[in-house]
Amino acid sequence: MQDPDNPGNGPGNGPENGPEKRPGKAANEAADKRPAKSRHILLRIDSWIDSTVWNAGFRAAEIWEDITIFFRRFRVRGWKRMVFELAGEGLTLGAAGSVLMLLLAQPAFEATKEDWRNRGDFAVTFTDRYGNVIGHRGVIHQNSVPIDELPDSLIKSVIATEDRRFFDHFGIDFIGLFRAMSENARAGEVLQGGSTLTQQLAKNLFLSNERSIDRKVTEAFLALWLEANLSKKEILSTYLDRAYMGGGTFGAAAAAQFYFGKNITDVNLAESAMLAGLFKAPAKYAPHVNLPAARARANEVLTNLVQSGLMTEGQVIAARRNPATVVDRNEVESPDFFLDWAFDEVQRLSPRFHQHSLIVRTTIDMGIQQAAEDSVETSLREYGEAYHAKQGAMVMIENGGAVRAMVGGRDYGESQFNRATRALRQPGSSFKVYTYSVAMESGMTPQTTIVDAPISWGNWSPHNYANRYAGRITLETAIAQSINTVPVRLAKEKLGIQPIRAMAKNLGVETPIRDDVTIPIGTSEVTVLDQATAYATFPAGGYQSRRHGITQILDYDGDVLYDFDHDEPAPKRVLSEQADAYMNQMLSRVPYVGTARKAALDNGILTAGKTGTTQAYRDAWFVGFTGNYTCAVWFGNDDYTSTNEMTGGSLPAMTFKRAMDYAHQGVTLRAIPGVEPPLPSEKDLAKTAAAKPQDGLPQLIRPRMLSVQSTDILKKLGEKLKDAAPLAPAKVASAE
Repeated sequence: MQDPDNPGNGPGNGPENGPEKRPGKAANEAADKRPAKSRHILLRIDSWIDSTVWNAGFRAAEIWEDITIFFRRFRVRGWKRMVFELAGEGLTLGAAGSVLMLLLAQPAFEATKEDWRNRGDFAVTFTDRYGNVIGHRGVIHQNSVPIDELPDSLIKSVIATEDRRFFDHFGIDFIGLFRAMSENARAGEVLQGGSTLTQQLAKNLFLSNERSIDRKVTEAFLALWLEANLSKKEILSTYLDRAYMGGGTFGAAAAAQFYFGKNITDVNLAESAMLAGLFKAPAKYAPHVNLPAARARANEVLTNLVQSGLMTEGQVIAARRNPATVVDRNEVESPDFFLDWAFDEVQRLSPRFHQHSLIVRTTIDMGIQQAAEDSVETSLREYGEAYHAKQGAMVMIENGGAVRAMVGGRDYGESQFNRATRALRQPGSSFKVYTYSVAMESGMTPQTTIVDAPISWGNWSPHNYANRYAGRITLETAIAQSINTVPVRLAKEKLGIQPIRAMAKNLGVETPIRDDVTIPIGTSEVTVLDQATAYATFPAGGYQSRRHGITQILDYDGDVLYDFDHDEPAPKRVLSEQADAYMNQMLSRVPYVGTARKAALDNGILTAGKTGTTQAYRDAWFVGFTGNYTCAVWFGNDDYTSTNEMTGGSLPAMTFKRAMDYAHQGVTLRAIPGVEPPLPSEKDLAKTAAAKPQDGLPQLIRPRMLSVQSTDILKKLGEKLKDAAPLAPAKVASAE
């Protein structure tokens, strides 16, 4: 009898009686229909995977055990183990160090992707604003003397003095480096350098003279790159063509013409030795400046020839007894820092024309340039040691954008690194003008009041000088006294960071500004040229200053290829007239009642500007202007060491005054927009005079050529001649 609860188990319902569809049994029937062979294959695959993985692991363990047993044969004990451990750690650290050095060198390798030979494709003659030749730049390789045609005496002199193992090393000479270190340690001072000739070429082509570990690492990698891509002859030839040789000359061929008035192929041993001696310090050993020093250096080169085995004493004795004589040259200093910058500008403009042999009329005024150089050098000579400051830079721009003077450092022969255009330094409080400019644009006025009190922005808490706070003060007082908390409070509570960054860019700062809450008090690096360009907007009435160093570029046929006034767009307004007037009113108080009383010019010439001093006194700035000129001055050290509490109101302000007093002699004075002189009261002038040191920098006197009235008449006459119609050709009467 069939079970009602389990009908499938009754009689006649077994599998032998054939399939029968029953409710709830569909899945079982599908499983019963699956072929047994398929199930067996899946089981075999699963078994194979399990066994294979197990066998692989077992075999790997056996192999590892065999390797371990094998290397046990090389196990060392005792003192040998210490040697092997040190060697192993050295290899590990060496590998890590190599990776780190490669990372440090990556930015410099980007320079090798560009056409680094391009600088030599130009031959440029530069003139000052009046048309007088002031220097040359560029080398045309097609016209340079091949290395095989150079005098043997010159090649040997250079090799013996600069790099005796030049043909033996691969760009870095570890033997020579060890020898130099030993000699320097024995003497207790730096007598020999460890850089190879290839490393010196890498520095000249791609790097600056900044003394840092990063630069030395980059220099080493670039030396290896040069050795891999150039032959020894090409490296030596390029070095002789590109090295600065003093007197504004670059390359041995130009130096031979300048100093001896002859082709490089005609120089004798004595002259070759003198040329080879210039590579170490061209400004110090330039024979037209210091002939005794040049001859003493040449004698050292002759000694190097003998010691290196390249010549005998008998071969050099005649050169010792008859040293080289030089062509008498007027000692006219070339504005080399400015010319380097102007040469870069020529290359930037070069896509507009195809000619590479050019005559370039620049904006430089050699009288102002020499005054600027003298001001920086005199300041460092008089006060540099006391303030522990070794370098300075200055840029002076005539209102309208023409760069009239540029000082990129103390000694171009010692270091060609242009601190006016390439050194990035923190501007300190001189950066605050951008924050206040945004405030004036947003509707504030110099009389707007704000609280000077401690403030925190996140984890940052800026402080005033000497931690003094004045409570509620006006903006004109805050900027005159260079208070730190006020621009920070303006940025945090009212303005924001992005408008300040945008204002700096609009006014002319080309260096990227960091997006950081600390920038209102000047923590983002800028250049001296940036600061001069931006500040020149204020006396320009709020219009772009249109900084430029070139007025015209001509070819040797006299055709004008570029003219600044014709080819460049008109200046755009970047600061409203009202905001510009407010800024001028505030900045014109700083030299009289603020932190820059040593910067106020003589003879009642209204002066405006702002001081800047960075953390730990690493940088000291003064950037100021009159209605005629804008001038930025910086002092500090290349290695970023602190000065002896130098502030922007001390040496920078004094140097600004000396150069600007000279520049304003014999010129028609212009007013500062928005400021009605006389701004300073008699009381303010008395305070200013009392703040000036009695033993300050001596005044420079500008030679008088023409009176102001005569100059104005000639200028007006020149403008009328430019606008005058050309004369019609005279008709010749017929002889009939």
